Amino acid sequence: MEVFLNIAPVIVLLCALAALGYSVFMFYDVKRKPEGTSTMISIGNKIREGAMAYLRRQYKTVGVFFAVMFVILCLLASGGFLTWFVPFAFLSGGFFSGLSGFVGMKIATYANTRTANGARESLNKGLKIAFASGSVMGLTVVGLGLFDISVWFLILRSVYGSDISSIMSSMLTFGMGASSMALFARVGGGIFTKAADVGADLVGKVEAGIPEDDPRNPACIADNVGDNVGDVAGMGADLYESYVGSVISSGALAVAAGLGFGGVIIPMLIAAIGIIASIAGTFFVSTKEGADQKMLLGSLRRGTYISSVISAVGAAILIYTVLPENTGVFWAVISGLLAGVLIGFFTEYYTSDSYSPTRKLAKSSETGSATIIIDGIALGMLSTAIPVIIIGISVLISFAVAGGFSGAENAFSCGLYGVGISAVGMLSTLGITLATDAYGPVADNAGGIAEMSGLEKTVRRRTDALDSLGNTTAATGKGFAIGSAALTALALIVSYTDKVQSLGGELNLTITNPTVLVGLFVGAMLPFLFSAFTMQAVGRAAQKIVIEVRRQFREIKGLMHGKADADYAACVDICTRSSLKEMILPAALGIFAPLAAGIVLGVNGVVGMLAGALVSGFVLAVMMANSGGSWDNAKKYIEAGNYNGKGSENHKAAVVGDTVGDPFKDTSGPSVNILIKLLSMVSIVFAAVVVNFSLFN
Repeated sequence: MEVFLNIAPVIVLLCALAALGYSVFMFYDVKRKPEGTSTMISIGNKIREGAMAYLRRQYKTVGVFFAVMFVILCLLASGGFLTWFVPFAFLSGGFFSGLSGFVGMKIATYANTRTANGARESLNKGLKIAFASGSVMGLTVVGLGLFDISVWFLILRSVYGSDISSIMSSMLTFGMGASSMALFARVGGGIFTKAADVGADLVGKVEAGIPEDDPRNPACIADNVGDNVGDVAGMGADLYESYVGSVISSGALAVAAGLGFGGVIIPMLIAAIGIIASIAGTFFVSTKEGADQKMLLGSLRRGTYISSVISAVGAAILIYTVLPENTGVFWAVISGLLAGVLIGFFTEYYTSDSYSPTRKLAKSSETGSATIIIDGIALGMLSTAIPVIIIGISVLISFAVAGGFSGAENAFSCGLYGVGISAVGMLSTLGITLATDAYGPVADNAGGIAEMSGLEKTVRRRTDALDSLGNTTAATGKGFAIGSAALTALALIVSYTDKVQSLGGELNLTITNPTVLVGLFVGAMLPFLFSAFTMQAVGRAAQKIVIEVRRQFREIKGLMHGKADADYAACVDICTRSSLKEMILPAALGIFAPLAAGIVLGVNGVVGMLAGALVSGFVLAVMMANSGGSWDNAKKYIEAGNYNGKGSENHKAAVVGDTVGDPFKDTSGPSVNILIKLLSMVSIVFAAVVVNFSLFN
C-alpha cells in the first residue's frame, strides 16, 4: 500500500495526460469533418474571428489584473504572510482556467458548421459531431485541472517531504487564480452573449417580425459569437475552478481529520477514476433518425449514467483499499453522485418543455408578456425548494457516514471531510457531464448557420431538436455547477476556520456575536448586489445593440428586403467593448469584499459573510437558472407550433419572457456560484492579513 500511495500522484498525472491526449484526438477528428457549402464556411469564419477577437481583448484586460495581483501576493510573501509558491500558483490557476475556456471555444467554433453539415445527412450525425466537440471541452477541463493539481502536489512534496499539512496549506490558496479567471470569463462572456441575444430578439423578432438568425439581422453574428464566448469559454473556466476547488478543499479537510496522506490523495484519485469513466461513457452516446427530445436526452443520459456507475465502482475499490478504517467515505461519494443526478433531474423537470411546468408557462403567454414574466419568476422561486432539500440531505448523510456522529476522536473533522468528498463525487464525471452541456451552444450555432445559409428546412428541424435538448442539458449542467459550488464553498469555509486557528486567530461563531451577525447580513446581500451589477451591465450593453440594429434597419437601403448586407462587425465590436468594460465592477466586488469585511469585522465577521453568501447565493443561482431555462424552452415550445406558433402574439410574449430570462440563466445565475467560492478563496489567501490587522480581532 505504501508503494501505491507513493506513486499515486504520478498515476493521477498520467490520467490527466490521458484526458488531454484523448481530447486532442477528438479535436482533430472533429476538424476532419466537412464544413459544408461556401456560405456555411464564410459564416463560420465570421463567428470564429469574432470570438477570437473578443478573447484576445479579454485576456489582455484580465492580464493586467493578474499582473497587479501577482505583485501584491509577492509583497505578502516577502512579508511572511504567504509562501512564495502562492503567487506563481495563482498565475498557473488563472492560466489553466483561461486555457480551458479557450480550447473549448476553439473547438466549438470549428464544430458549429460541421454539425450543421452533419445534420444535412442525419440527426445522429449532427448529434455525434456536436457531442464530440463537447467532449473535447469536458476532457480538457478535467485534464488541465488534474494536471495543475498533480504537478503542484509533486513540486510541494519534493519541498516539504512528508509534511502533508504544509503541502495542503499551500495548495489551498491555489484556487484563487482559477476562481478569478472564471469570474472574469463568466461575467464578461455572459454580458457579451446576452447583450447580443437580447438586442437581436427585441428588434429582429418582436419589432421587425423576422425569424431568429435571419441574415438581415445585424446582431445575428454577434449572437452566435456570444454563444461561444459566454456559454463555452465562460463555462469552461467556471467548471475548471469548481473541479479544482472541490479536490483541493477535500484534501485540506483530510489533514484536519488526521487521515494522513491516504485521505489527501483519495480526492485526486477519485477525480482520476472519473476521467477514465468519462472517456468510456462517450462511446455510448448515439441516437436514430426521428428521435424526439426524450430519446435524445436518453442517449446523453446513457453515457453519463454508465460513467457514474464506473466511477462509483472505482471509488469503492479505492476507498476500501486506501482507507479501510473509514469506509463510510465511499457512501459520501455516492451521496454526492446521487445529489448531482437528482438536482440534474429536477432541473430538467422545471426547465424542459417535456414536462408540465414549462408547458404551463407557455400557456401563460395567452394573456401577454406580464403574466409569462410573473409565472416564470414564480416557477424559479418554486424550483429552489427541492435542490435545497437535496443538498441538505446530502450534507447530513455525507457527514454521518464519514463518522461525524460517531463520537470518536476527530469524528467532527472526519464528517466534514465526508461533505467535501461528496462534492468530489458530484464532479467526478465532469468530463462527460460538461460534454453534454458544452454541446448545446454548438447545436445552437449550427441552427443559426443553417438558417443564414438557407439550408433545407429538415436541417433546421434537426438542429432545433439538438438545440432544444441543449437548453435542457445546459440547465442540468448549471444545476451540477451550483450544487457542487454549495458543497465546495461549505468545505472552504471550514478550511478558512482551520487556517485562522493555525495562524493564532480566535473564533467566536455564536449567532449572538455582532460581527458574525453583521457578516451574515453582508454576505446574504452580496449575491443580490453582484447580480444587480451583472444584469444592469447586460441591460446597458443590450440597449446599445438595440439602437445599432434599429439604425441599420433604418439607414441601410434594401436591408429588410435582403438586397443589402448588414454591418455585423459593428454589433460584435459594441458587445466586445461593452462586456470588457462592464465585467470589471462585478469582478472587483468578489475580490475586494472579503478583504474589506475582514479588515472591518475580523475573522468572525468573515465567516458570517461567507455563510450568508453561500446560503443566499445558492438559492438565488438556482432560481435564476431555472426561470431563465424555462422561459427559453417555453418560447421554443410555442415555436414548435403550440399556442398559435411563431409570429403570434403568444410567441411575442414568450420572446419577451425569454429576453428577461437571458441574463438570469446565462450571466447572473451561473456567475453567482463562482462568486461564493471566490469569496472563500480570497478570504483564505488574505487570512494572515485579517488576523493581524483587523479592527475587531
